Amino acid sequence: MTARIQRDFEFVSGVYVENELFMTQFEVEVNFIVDSDSVREQNVALDRIKYFFIERLDSSIFINEEDTENIEKFINADMKIIAIPEEPFDQIIGIMLLVKLNSITEGRLVATDIKLTSRMSDGVSYHHSLEESTGPFALKGWWEDSSPNTSSRVNKNKSKKILKMIKAETCWDELYLSWEPVGKFLQSDVVVVDFEPKADK
Repeated sequence: MTARIQRDFEFVSGVYVENELFMTQFEVEVNFIVDSDSVREQNVALDRIKYFFIERLDSSIFINEEDTENIEKFINADMKIIAIPEEPFDQIIGIMLLVKLNSITEGRLVATDIKLTSRMSDGVSYHHSLEESTGPFALKGWWEDSSPNTSSRVNKNKSKKILKMIKAETCWDELYLSWEPVGKFLQSDVVVVDFEPKADK
């Protein structure tokens, strides 16, 4: 029998649209199909998602990847930038999340549907499902990478300057969120000592 679960998330991020920066709170509801018999893998998949929302999305700024001039300004100000291939309206962010969440869970949990709303949407919720087109996210990009990274390379048309979004990349092993138990990697470092009681003299 297929198990279905639902999880809600919140995060606060900026959206840079039409030369203005707006801070807004996003509310996300995701429905999953559990596609792993391993309870540990299910928990790791959820922990990966929570990490992504807390460490990568919260306090970041969504911006169109074509706006390389302002991307560079935000990077120089040491801001977390998430560049996407469209203007960062709610419906586009929702599609990106559906694609990225399925990438980082690597089939252990399958995000089938997502509902996203923000303070900027005037009470409107945007719904997306796996059956729908992923639009610009059908192209190759960081959103299809199973790592937690939101890094990308943006080509600036005039000068051909290449900007890197994230300076240091992270992998799940470093966060102890790989599919293999951590103990498996540490086995060689464990020393078992059998202390025998000393015989009384």
